[in-house]
Amino acid sequence: MDISDEGQKLDPEWNAVGNNVCGTLYGCRDASWVAERFVSAGWRSHASSWHGYEVETSWCQAEIDPLDGAMVLLNGVVDPQRLDELAGLLDRFGRRFSLELYDADDVLIREIHT
Repeated sequence: MDISDEGQKLDPEWNAVGNNVCGTLYGCRDASWVAERFVSAGWRSHASSWHGYEVETSWCQAEIDPLDGAMVLLNGVVDPQRLDELAGLLDRFGRRFSLELYDADDVLIREIHT
């Protein structure tokens, strides 16, 4: 997977928020395949481990790591007002997914499942 630094960096206002989104993409064995889809949508990406990637744009930054089985874990920070935009992007990947959004007290406030 090529690394892309052409997309936008996370806006500084989201740096202090901490992780507020987590999700799972089903039917994916390789995090690089997922990272490539984010890059194709204009996001930045770089390897964060042997098999994981970090992807980001101005309103979201997420780690993407493969799990045992055919799943990829996504966790990071997202502008809560743009959760539907993130879900729309994941939907275009053609795989089932789930997303959970948490508030500052780690209380689940919204779920999206396909």
